[in-house]
Amino acid sequence: MSKPQLFITGGTGFIGRALVAALKGRFAITALTRNPDKARALLGEDISLCANVPDLTGMDAVINLAGEPIADKRWSQHQKRRLESSRWQLTEELVNAMAKAPPRVFISGSAIGYYGPQSPDTIVTESYSAITDDFAHRLCAGWEQRALKAQEFTRVCLLRTGVVLGKGGGALHKMLPPFKLGLGGRIGSGEQMMSWISHTDMVAAILFLLDREDLSGAFNCTAPNPVSNSELTQALGRALGRPTLLPMPPLAAKLLLGEGATLLLDGQKVIPKRLLEAGFVFQHPELDGALAAQLRA
Repeated sequence: MSKPQLFITGGTGFIGRALVAALKGRFAITALTRNPDKARALLGEDISLCANVPDLTGMDAVINLAGEPIADKRWSQHQKRRLESSRWQLTEELVNAMAKAPPRVFISGSAIGYYGPQSPDTIVTESYSAITDDFAHRLCAGWEQRALKAQEFTRVCLLRTGVVLGKGGGALHKMLPPFKLGLGGRIGSGEQMMSWISHTDMVAAILFLLDREDLSGAFNCTAPNPVSNSELTQALGRALGRPTLLPMPPLAAKLLLGEGATLLLDGQKVIPKRLLEAGFVFQHPELDGALAAQLRA
């Protein structure tokens, strides 16, 4: 009996690689990629590749994780347009292709930036409505609006993803070199909330939503115990046995990232209410355990 088919974008990314590895035993996977040699090396020879969104007839599931990295460059007007088009245009292409041959589920990326900056004492769940309108919100809102058009013909789940902590990519990959040298420290006041999720739990949450046919809509993909930036800094220092005495002043963050410094200086206290209510069990609900597990990996 042939395997069901799955189409994925962003398959060579930090989350996508692990997701493909977890699913290739269950699905015949086709991945969208601009670099087939890199994709073959990362994903294996048993994955089909394509350079453009194909005819999706026969696809059982579509997972959309692609997007220009949001924190790699200053948010110039040109970079903002790149961030938007890398998410919005591809999502529109996928929805148009799926409309002709609907899969049973469409899982599409988003981020907790959807909520905009919030005060440290504000608890944010999926139903939170007092959203701060900044670029990150508009970027995620436009992404979600385009994905939700697929609700007309299939089940849609949106992944409002927090800071993904894992070895080999994401935020932790960037933080480890200075922290290992004892050069880490809080960013700005350190009071801003950091809603995080372990790489392991992020992948598990996508698998959970893929299989739960009764679930749809937006899901906060964050651990149930968010922490402040100071607490994250101290926990990483403990995990590495290094001091964390060199804070980054707000001005330095703004010089580095411009408007994008809001990603470092602001935050949200996000709770995964819908995942918890659906029965999802986090392997790493607490930060110290998550860091220990990821640094061992």
